[in-house]
Amino acid sequence: QVQLVESGGGSVQSGGSLRLSCTYSGYSGSRLCMGWFRQTPRKGREGVATLHIGTGKVDYVDSVKGRFTISLDNTKNTVFLQMNSLKQEDTGVYYCAADLSYDANLCDTSRSFNYWGQGTQVAVSS
Repeated sequence: QVQLVESGGGSVQSGGSLRLSCTYSGYSGSRLCMGWFRQTPRKGREGVATLHIGTGKVDYVDSVKGRFTISLDNTKNTVFLQMNSLKQEDTGVYYCAADLSYDANLCDTSRSFNYWGQGTQVAVSS
């Protein structure tokens, strides 16, 4: 059982930056796929970025490429989502997710996840 605790989020003006954090526990191996999803009024739930703990492989949805960066601090079991050049359409509730993934190629924004954080609100104003 993987537990996820999120932090970060908040309100920012368009063009600004925010960083989300997700600390995981309950699993100490490297076959973990971590992901960030968002729930928006326009698109519903959407996979934003994923990172495979063991290989470092990352994947991004096209709309955030070049603006968002997912990264890992393995000393703290924490995954970050650095969000730069934020746009109003990035507004939504952001969720951290995790799932066991023996194959890093299957760790991408289209996969399903079994473990979820509580969600954190991101609001981008004009």
